Formats: sequence, C-alpha cells, structure tokens
Amino acid sequence: MKSVTHRYHNPVAIRLGAGTVAQLPEILAGRRAVLVTFPEAEGLGLVARLRTILGDSLVAVEDRIEPNPDVSYLAAMYERFWREHARADVVIAVGGGSAIDTAKALMVGTESGRFDDLIALLATGKPFTPARVKALIAVPTTAGTGSEVTPWATIWDKAAGKKHSLHLPQTWPEVAVVDPELMLTLPASVTVQSALDALSHALESIWNVNSNPISDTYAIAAAREVIATLPALLKDPRNVELRARMALAALKAGMAFSNTKTALAHSISYEMTLRFGIPHGIACSFTLPMVLGRAVGVDPGRDAVLGAIFDENLEGAPRRLENFLHEVGVQTDFSAYGVDAEESRRMVMNALDGVRGKNFMGVRT
Repeated sequence: MKSVTHRYHNPVAIRLGAGTVAQLPEILAGRRAVLVTFPEAEGLGLVARLRTILGDSLVAVEDRIEPNPDVSYLAAMYERFWREHARADVVIAVGGGSAIDTAKALMVGTESGRFDDLIALLATGKPFTPARVKALIAVPTTAGTGSEVTPWATIWDKAAGKKHSLHLPQTWPEVAVVDPELMLTLPASVTVQSALDALSHALESIWNVNSNPISDTYAIAAAREVIATLPALLKDPRNVELRARMALAALKAGMAFSNTKTALAHSISYEMTLRFGIPHGIACSFTLPMVLGRAVGVDPGRDAVLGAIFDENLEGAPRRLENFLHEVGVQTDFSAYGVDAEESRRMVMNALDGVRGKNFMGVRT
C-alpha cells in the first residue's frame, strides 16, 4: 500500500489569554506601528487604551474601516497609508475580520503606491511578490474569523459584483494576540455571527479535498467547543471564561482552515453577501446542515472525523446541526433569506464550480 504523506504549515506566533494585549510593546520591540481598527473603538475607550500601552511606538490610527472592506473606500485609505506611513514598520490590526482584512490589504505595497495596481495583481489570480510589505500583528476582538492565523483577506467590489482574495506568503500575521477580555462587550448578534463563522471554518476544513490529520485535530476541537459554548455564552455574555473558550475555539478553527481553505458553504456565502447583504457569519453557516448531508457517506475517513464531532451519530448529525442553529436564532432555509427553490439550486450549482466550491469532497448534484 502506498503511504500517504501530509503537510501542515502555520508560521504565526500566538499570545493567548486575558490581558495579553499589554504584551504589544514587547512584541513590537521598538518598531513603529500604525493601528488599524474599527470606528467604534474610540468610543469604547480601546484606542485610548492602546495609545497608553503603545506610547511613542504608535505613529498613526486608521479607524475608518467598514464591514466587508470594499474597493469603494479602500483605494483612498490605501494610497494615503503608503503616502503618509511608508516608514512605519508594523500594522497592528485590532478588531474583527474586516479590520484584519483591511490591514492585510494595506500592508502589501505596490511600487507606485496605487491601489488600482494591487487590484490588477489580484485579478490575475496568480502569486506575486509585493514591492513593499509591512509586518502584521493581529489582535482579534471577535471570536470567529480566524484571520489572525491565516494569510487570507477578502476585498470586495460590490459595485461590480466581485470579490478578490489576497493570499501571499507575506500576509501571514507575524503574531496573533488573542485576548478574550477585548470580547466582553460584543453584542449578541456579532457573538453569534463570529462563532458560526468559526464553526463553518472547522467543518469546511473536514469535508475538504485538502484535509489533513493535523487540521482535523484542530477542527474537531473547534467545532465541539463552539456547539457546546455558544448557547451558554449568549446567556452570560460577560463571562470571561466562556469568552476565552470561544476565542480558543475560533483560533483552532483558524488553524484548521489555514491549511485547507474553505469549501462549499463559503462559496455559497459570497453570493448571499454580495446580492442579499447577509452578514458573512450567517451567510457561511446557514447552509451547513445541507452541506453536511452532502458530505456524510462519501468517504469513510471523513465520516470518522465528522463522527468525532457529532458523537458518532452521523445519520442524525444534519438535524442536530440544524437544531443548534435554530437555537441560536439562525434560519437554515434559503427561503428565509428571500431565495426561492429554483434560485437556491442555481446558487448551489454555481458555488460548486467556484474556487472554494471545488474544495468540497461531497455529493455534487
């Protein structure tokens, strides 16, 4: 029998635990940093706290980011960033996936400093070496995106109905600082969306043509933890222990899909977000029971991994997953989002032909 070999690579150093944001000066080691964060960070007192922690190392703050970073506002921000902060050494991204994705877009400099040149490079779909690049420290304030331990960022062009995927060896964060105390004030809606994004990352790394035993280990732990923790967290949102458990689950999910990429549920989600404005965490998770049903029974090895999440009851797993989603307030039918049966079939078939959809190892009809 021919032996099967696997590869796993994740170069991100991780600082995990309550209060770890205070370690940023040690991580910077005298380097100059630009903070990229969400607009509400100022009102929450987070920017002031970071100014105190970072002192003279902090040279600028960029806080005019929006959910799902779009070319409509990124161009001006990008060009100002490279014009005014070219001498900064590090970008510190503090926020959810949109903040970290925005930071990844900013950190990759073109020779001209023009954003259009970056988009042109991404549009080719081919790897390239950035003319200039800055180091990235990722500090998530949500538990779900996993972007703090992956090299990927999504740049949207809503006007054109497109998305661009940024993925370079240089866009891995240098360090992830995961401090659950930064997540205590998250509203319930963001808590749910983030957690379900993590659950999707975990499951999508399993029913994936790029799956491997190392990613599987992270994925099993992450999925079980999200399912066990999220309902309790919604009842006790300021419980730092529960926030820490969810942050670790999201981190593990990120470690899983950092090597496999996502699959069918995410491929469907892109159209749901572009056309219907569905938040990413909901768009990539409401189809999970349907996709799980397509994955079960296709490969005994994948079934064994999925069985470890659902207590070896794969026959009942899609219904159990559906009930869990309903429990946390998420509908699982396309019709609940304004998509009829014919359109949903077209959407699934289109998603299967997408880059991420082709990673799915399950039933394709």
